[in-house]
Parts: sequence; structure tokens; C-alpha cells
Amino acid sequence: MSNIISLKHINKLAIPALISGVSEPILSLTDAAIIGNIELNATESLAAVGIVSTFLSMLIWVLGQTRSAISSIVSQYLGAGKIEAIKNLPAQAMFIITSLSVLIIVCTYPFASAIFKLYNASELILQLSIDYYQIRVFGFPFTLFTIAVFGTFRGLQNTYYPMLIAIIGTAVNVVLNVVLVYGIEGFIPALNVKGAAYASVIAQFVMAVCSVFFLLKKTNIPLWVKFPFHPEIKTFVLMILNLFVRTLALNVTLYFATRFATAYGPEFIAAYTIAINLWFLGAFLIDGYASAGNILSGKLLGARDYKNLISLSNKLIVYGVLIGISIGLLGALLYYPVGDLFTNDPLVLKEFYNIFWLVLLMQPLCALAFIFDGVFKGLGRMRFLRNLLLVATFTVFLPILFVLDAFDYKLLGIFIALTFWIIARGIPLIVKFRKIFIPLAQKN
Repeated sequence: MSNIISLKHINKLAIPALISGVSEPILSLTDAAIIGNIELNATESLAAVGIVSTFLSMLIWVLGQTRSAISSIVSQYLGAGKIEAIKNLPAQAMFIITSLSVLIIVCTYPFASAIFKLYNASELILQLSIDYYQIRVFGFPFTLFTIAVFGTFRGLQNTYYPMLIAIIGTAVNVVLNVVLVYGIEGFIPALNVKGAAYASVIAQFVMAVCSVFFLLKKTNIPLWVKFPFHPEIKTFVLMILNLFVRTLALNVTLYFATRFATAYGPEFIAAYTIAINLWFLGAFLIDGYASAGNILSGKLLGARDYKNLISLSNKLIVYGVLIGISIGLLGALLYYPVGDLFTNDPLVLKEFYNIFWLVLLMQPLCALAFIFDGVFKGLGRMRFLRNLLLVATFTVFLPILFVLDAFDYKLLGIFIALTFWIIARGIPLIVKFRKIFIPLAQKN
């Protein structure tokens, strides 16, 4: 299997995964860039989009872990040469996750005001947050279904079709954002924040339809749900529960970061919205190689090919650091034009430029953390990922955040805390991986 860890093969998986993975932050960045330049209440609207995007990201990350769980199980069966035994599992997983997404809508829609008050939103920002959320939440089931399909394709070692689906969805979103937010004089009124929400929902629906088409056309994986449940559903559910707790911890981090930024004032939450979405963009750019690690590690584990698993990890460390440095350098070259792209408010830009340098410096550290996060998901080691993130959030991020807030560091304090949080996530993963698999590789 040595050919599957060549740079060519890794890139064959990583580059399409990178393109498909970057679609989600591009959707949010598109909303932010367009909303930040509307004529009416631009700063408040940008703040509202940032608050809602944080909450929706929490929901998507909590339930969207389906992708990693499905990918891990399918890839391990593929590596063991038993793929036929698993082909009914994806449809059952999609049924479970989309059912939960409908329940989420029912439980959150009536309480949107109370939810966003928890983020310190008030007055106009609160109303705009409610308007945006109560439209965009209806795209939630389509997003989760698409994520589950992506996980199935990844388990089958295919990232090409998810890339096509993501490109189509992103293009639809960008075009509709411009049309619905700004309007077309004499034909379509300017819908502002609501227009951005409608554009996202339509794009998510289009991606779900494309997912159905490619899965049925290009694989022998059925979408018709058959009972009883597959025996691996228990493994799937346990993975999801561990990732659920892990993702709650992750979103505790994002919740407190957003809550503190909102409390500092409209210009701070607007600057934070731009910075955190660019941070997400960097994370998803790196995610292409994290996805390759996820896909290949599961297959190599299924085949018990530990030597190539170690070789894969070494290559991913090198690629991750180089990618992180490249993202940081590109951001440095475009330091001021990036801010101007999102807003022309001088107060927002001042706060953004005060923290953007730290977002860029974090990128190599983020690369290592995210890549090995993907590897551990491929290995099915969800419990360790859960425990590690709980430690990083509650013993590293939150204490540092509260101390720096007391010293009035404001947004800089938030991003310093995020930097140490990333270090606490990444280094233990590398140490644990090598401790487990180097002895196994030597025995191999």
C-alpha cells in the first residue's frame, strides 16, 4: 500500500477535499462581505450574521460529526476488503441525523430571541439575529444530509464528487447573495440580512439534491433505509456521542469568545466576526489534508499497515506546517486589503487589524492540530479526542480568557486564549499517535 501515501495520492484526496471543505466558510464569508457593505445598519447586520453563524456552526459541528463517523467505519471496512458488508449503514445514519435536525428546528425556532440574548445580543442586533436565524435554520437538514453523503464518499476514498457538489452550492450562494441582499431595481427588493439567509437555504437545498444524484449515480450505496439497523450502528452512535460531547466543548470555546466580543461593543463583535470567519477559512483550507489523513488512516488501520500509517503521519506533519506558513504569509501580504473587503467602518477596521496578525501566526499550529484531529477520527479514537478537547477548553482556554479579560485585553485576549487552546489540542495528539503506532509498526 506504499503508493497510497505518496504525495500524488495524498493530494488527489486532499485538494478536492480542501475545495469542498472551504465551501462552508466561504458561504459565511460571502454573507459577511456582502452584509458588511449594505447601506442600512451594516455594522449591526454584520454583528448579527456573526452571532448566528457561531450558533449555527455549533449545531452543524455537533451533528455534522456524522461525516467523520461514517468515513471512519466505511474506510476501515474498505481497507479490510469487506465493503459490501457496510453498504446499508450510510442510509441509516442519514435517517438518524436528518431526523435529529428536524427536532432541532422545532426546539430552537420559537426560542431564537432567548438563544441570542445569551450571546449578549440586544436591540437592533438581536432583532436582525432573529430574522436571519429563523430563515437560515431551514437549511439545516439539507446541510446535515449533504455532510453525511460527503462522509460516505470519503470512506470510499473519493473526494472528487463532494468537491463538485460544494462548488455548485457555493456558486449558487454567491450569486443569490448579491441578488437577494442588494436586490434588482424594479424586479427584486433589497432584502438585506433576510436575503443572505434565503440565499444560504437555497444553496443548501441545491447541494442536497446534487448529493442524492451523485451518490446514486456513482456508487452502489442505496439511500432507501432498510431495517433492522446494521450492527455497526452501535459503533456509529458511540462515535457520535463522543464527538457530540467533544463538539459541545469546542462550542463552549466559541460561545464564550463570541459572548465576550459582543459585550465589548458593536465594532468589536463586527471585527471578531471578520477575524473568526477568516480563521475558519484557514482551518478549512488545512482541512483538505486533515481529510486525507482521516480517509487514509482508516483504510491503513483496517489493513493493519502500521508502517505506512507512521509514514503517512510524518508526511502530513511536513505538509501541514508548510500549508500553515503559506496561509500566514499570504494573509500578511494582503493584510490591509482583506479588512477593506469586509467593511469600511474605521472603528471595526481598527479592531480587526489589532488581532489579524495573531490569526495568521496561529496557522501552522492550527494545521498540526486539525490534521491529527482528522487522523484520530479516521482511526475511530473519538474518546481520546473528546477528553482532550474537554481539557483544552476548561483548563486552558477559559482560564486564560477570563484572566486576559480582567486585564482589558479584549479581542486580543480572545485570540491569545485561542492560540493556547490550539496548542493544547495539537501537541498531545502527535505524542499519543506516535506512542501507540511506532511500537506496532516496529512489530509489523
